[in-house]
Amino acid sequence: MSLHDRAETLMVRAILGCFGALSPVAASNLGGAIMRLVGPMLPSHQVVVENLRRALPERAADHRRIGREAWENLGRVLGELVHLPRILLPTESGAGLEVVNRDIIDAALLPAPPAIFFSAHIGNWEILIPQGVRMGGVLAGIYRAPQRPGVDGLLTRARHLAGGKEFPLFPKGNKGGRDAFAFMRKGGKLAILMDQKLNEGIEVPFFGRPAMTATAAAKFALNFRCPVVPVHTERIGPARYRLVANPALELPSTGDAAQDVMTLTANMTEVIEGWIRARPGEWLWMHRRWPAEGGGEE
Repeated sequence: MSLHDRAETLMVRAILGCFGALSPVAASNLGGAIMRLVGPMLPSHQVVVENLRRALPERAADHRRIGREAWENLGRVLGELVHLPRILLPTESGAGLEVVNRDIIDAALLPAPPAIFFSAHIGNWEILIPQGVRMGGVLAGIYRAPQRPGVDGLLTRARHLAGGKEFPLFPKGNKGGRDAFAFMRKGGKLAILMDQKLNEGIEVPFFGRPAMTATAAAKFALNFRCPVVPVHTERIGPARYRLVANPALELPSTGDAAQDVMTLTANMTEVIEGWIRARPGEWLWMHRRWPAEGGGEE
């Protein structure tokens, strides 16, 4: 481990330790207050401004408020990370989780066939896989690993603690994709966050603009002809959430594999857009989602 990695890991460990010394609600409130204040002063806030301008031009009067709410939500997610076991198991502190349409999740978590759960960086996305594991599912996730291995290890341990046991996490990339495919061949369930920009993938509409989008979820689902279940979280208070599942999407079957992948990917993206439009202050607007205007990459 390099000196830089060691220093960053120690810093993250100290931050998590500070949040861990508080109650779930207090940690959520502190993280939210810090980022609501600091976030708009960071260089990455320009990405928030540009994304809001492109995606929600009709809500220009709300952009400032939505931006601050998005930073606050991110701070709350960070503050709540070490408290996920208590959030997933309601306590007298007021933390907790409600599950809407649990029967849909239970059915998709049955031993066979494999299944895809897709979601986005909205509400508290860290809840999704640990909750599925706690509900008895053989569940794994595909994620973007942090550049610092030490930080990656800290976050992975926090997620495993939340789930009550270790579960597979496959890093984005060719090897991770192959491992995830093998996992599903054995009947495993895969959770994928589909709202991040990629330089590969395919272009599908997102808020009326073409956005490069990963195709792994659609390709896996069409290969296995398995359920594709939309799930997301909604914040209903500090360290308190509602996990909402919706019926599995219909799988296209036109005989044109490329067209079916395009259709299913676009349908999943449309669902995610609907979640964001309903609760824009809970989405991660800090991520560069669209190519730069005038051509080229941002």
